[in-house]
This record gives sequence, C-alpha cells and structure tokens, in this order.
Amino acid sequence: MEKTEWYLEYEIKYNRPGLLGDISSLLGMLSINIISINGVAVSRRGMLLLSRKEEQITRLKSIMQTMDTIEIKKIRKPKLRDKLAVRHGRYIQSDADDRKTFRFVRDDLGILVDFMAELFKKEGHKLIGIRGMPRVGKTESVVAASVSANKRWLFVSSTLLKQTIRNELIKDEYNHDNLYIIDGIVSTRRANEQHWQLIREIMQLPAIKVVEHPDMFVQATEYKLSDFDYIIELRSDENEKITYEPVNNGFSQEDGFSMFDF
Repeated sequence: MEKTEWYLEYEIKYNRPGLLGDISSLLGMLSINIISINGVAVSRRGMLLLSRKEEQITRLKSIMQTMDTIEIKKIRKPKLRDKLAVRHGRYIQSDADDRKTFRFVRDDLGILVDFMAELFKKEGHKLIGIRGMPRVGKTESVVAASVSANKRWLFVSSTLLKQTIRNELIKDEYNHDNLYIIDGIVSTRRANEQHWQLIREIMQLPAIKVVEHPDMFVQATEYKLSDFDYIIELRSDENEKITYEPVNNGFSQEDGFSMFDF
C-alpha cells in the first residue's frame, strides 16, 4: 500500500526532558515514519510524517489528545506552507484578508525563492504577481526560483539587464515549460500594440507567467487582480510601504523609470 504524507504541528505546554523522544517512540509504535521535524514557531514543532493507513493517524491524534504536555494544533495532509515551515523553521506570512497574498522581507529571500520554485514546478497555467519597490530583489528572486525549478525564463518586458520590450517570440519560445516575466510598469509606459498582442498570446499559454508590478499591469489591460493565482509582496523591511506615486504623480517617463529601475 502506498504511503501518505501528513503534517503534524503541536504546541509544547510543558517542555520536560525526553518529550520529543516519547513522541518519536509513539510514532514508531504506530509504524508512522518521520520525514522531517523542525521548530516552526515559539514552543511549536512541525513534523512531516509518512503512514500507510489513515487509521494510524487517527490513533495518533487520539493518543496525543490525552497528553497534558502538548496540544495538537494541526494534523492534516501537508500544504506547501507546511512543508516550507518545516524546511525553514517558520511559516511564511499571508495576508489576513486575502489568503492568496504572501509577504516577505529581503532577509527572507531564501524562503521566497524556495516558495516560488515550488509554485513554478506545478503544471499548467499560473499567473503570479510580485510587488515591491526598486532594488529589493524581485527579478533576481524570480530568476533564481526559475533555475531551482528547472524552468527556462524569458523576459517579455524588464529593466534587469537593459530595458527589454519584446514584440515577438521565436518558435521554440512558445513552450508551456517556459516561464514568462513581464514588468507591468515597462509594458504600460513603453510598449506598442505589437507588444500587447504578444502579451495576449502569452497569457493564453498553459504556462507560468510572473508579472512584476501587477497593480500597474491591470490598469492597462483587461485583467484584474482577482485573475492572479498568487500575489507576492517583497519589502526591504516590514514597515516599508509599496507605492507607485513616482509613476502616477506625473513624472516624466525617464524619471519614472529611474525610480523603478535596478
């Protein structure tokens, strides 16, 4: 019988010596394997488990609920956030009002790249937006995640290397395994109709599309923020405000781009 992954998270109420050993022994007696374990918050541990039967997990939950030293917080089939929490030792932050929006700071680039790489590995259409001020590491993180996910990335519009505005792709660049990167500000301020036609073609492909500055992108297209599967926000620190005022307040194109340029 094929084994199934589970995620277990518990809070330590009384951290006595040998507690982890007791829990490990309990898992062993129930023939449940531990894949990995880590602290995921203060006084909380997360475990990725492997079991042959769901009844094993049911029995585990029943026994652990009788223990006064711990309190079960989660026991479920693992989500991506669960796996990353065990891998990196903490949960990534999501917006309380919009569960598809995830927030990172520059010190989190490692977990951000890991998170995006896991998204990129999934098959089919994905539309991902990434917000952030200049020089915070948006494009570099997308490229690094593409490499980690073994995806070929293509700049449709960008300011990372010179200013890039593509009006056409060659034949082998139309591929569902490719990852297309679009800069919403560059496309909005500098593109011609040929470029927008190319973007419409790319948006129809069953491939990963990453749009930097999605708020600007939706202002110039028929797409809405609700069309995005994920929105990622990257800040230099937790208090940094992401704003497009330099672009929206009547700066010249050259000045506007110098503010949103690497």
